[in-house]
Amino acid sequence: MADTLITNARLINEGAISEVDVLIRGDRIERVDKTISAGANVDVYDAEGNCLLPGLIDDQVHFREPGGTQKGDIATESAAALAGGITSFMEMPNVNPPTVSRDLLQQKYMLAEQKSRTNYAFYLGATNDNIDQVQSLLPGEACGVKVFMGASTGNMLVDKPATLEAIFSSSPVPVVTHCEDTPTILANEQHAREQYGENVPIQYHPLIRSAEACYISSSLAVELAHRHHTRLHVLHLTTARELELFSNLALDQKHITVEVCVHHLFFDDSDYASKKGLIKCNPAIKTSDDRQALLRGVTDNLVDVIATDHAPHTWEEKQQPYFQMPSGLPLVQHALLSVLEHYHRGILSLELIVQKMAHAPAIIFGVVDRGFVREGYWADLVLVDLNRPYTVAKENVLYKCRWSPFEGYSFRSSIMATWINGELAYHKNRVLDNVRGKRLEIDNHQPR
Repeated sequence: MADTLITNARLINEGAISEVDVLIRGDRIERVDKTISAGANVDVYDAEGNCLLPGLIDDQVHFREPGGTQKGDIATESAAALAGGITSFMEMPNVNPPTVSRDLLQQKYMLAEQKSRTNYAFYLGATNDNIDQVQSLLPGEACGVKVFMGASTGNMLVDKPATLEAIFSSSPVPVVTHCEDTPTILANEQHAREQYGENVPIQYHPLIRSAEACYISSSLAVELAHRHHTRLHVLHLTTARELELFSNLALDQKHITVEVCVHHLFFDDSDYASKKGLIKCNPAIKTSDDRQALLRGVTDNLVDVIATDHAPHTWEEKQQPYFQMPSGLPLVQHALLSVLEHYHRGILSLELIVQKMAHAPAIIFGVVDRGFVREGYWADLVLVDLNRPYTVAKENVLYKCRWSPFEGYSFRSSIMATWINGELAYHKNRVLDNVRGKRLEIDNHQPR
């Protein structure tokens, strides 16, 4: 692998913007300086004044392998992630069979070693009866324990109070939660059926997966974490009210953190009329007031991470009636571009975007030597042209499902290049097939 010198870059990193060159030696960053001489046997890449960011770390994706590869797989979805500037992902356990044992966890790592275009880690899924698997985890073996505190997927709902107490009190690694209250959702579904039968309008989705259902569950998770001093990360917050559960302390002072997802920052319930089931997800996209509150939560430091919850389904599945239509949408290819729209609108700074999409997930999950542009760190980088528009069209969508909720939208920025472990892996709208990612090294022991 040739060494690379990236010149004329506008580096966005650790709360500052600077004009630098970056020298990559092998798979690591050797030097970051104002001007660096190329020397012999070094490939020079002229960034032409564009923005250089640390590669993004997405702490919540569903790549559907094993068991759902008609929707997506590790190879296709990690390639799409590369095109979106995401260099590392953490993948969820609700596959088939679900990743609810340490043996199944290792099988996924073996799959990813062969297929993943980006760096990777996996969650162990909690159930009502696998507390032994949770408690026996070794630090770094999983990026966290995923707890579905709501009926979002299959048989992975954890609803026994004793099981929740055991997980929060004894998990050796961070606990991450999907928070929606199942009894509330079931009551809302029954009410919707009484009005509409099986043909519930998609606009009813945020009333079924309601703000109340979210708050009941997320407040329970936070209460459990406070009581047991658990390292808790709450996923995909969707409501203004839930923000009151979280603090704006510095990240290194928090043991409870929270994520928002790009689609909850971009869409609101007015978009159901045009997007219909393409934006059906759990928890649901809610009101404009909620969306604006989430953006304020990012700027006020109540929200710690911006991620995707990338969850592809086939086009045919998304055309089904409400109760048969699965929830989830593909996002990794266009996540950064959508968040940069908030920069162009004057809402989020570039430095804050990098903090929430690269630095913070690295800190929260203990990702070793990634998430920052630092000498000695892995050379995971993304180059962005803020002034080159990019229009999403069916022919440039890389997801296996071949559709995007952003189709037809013209973003004001473009991803120009992505490096993985020092190798140029995406360039000029093309994923380079020979590059593979590495397993993330994670230092995530949860002190008790």
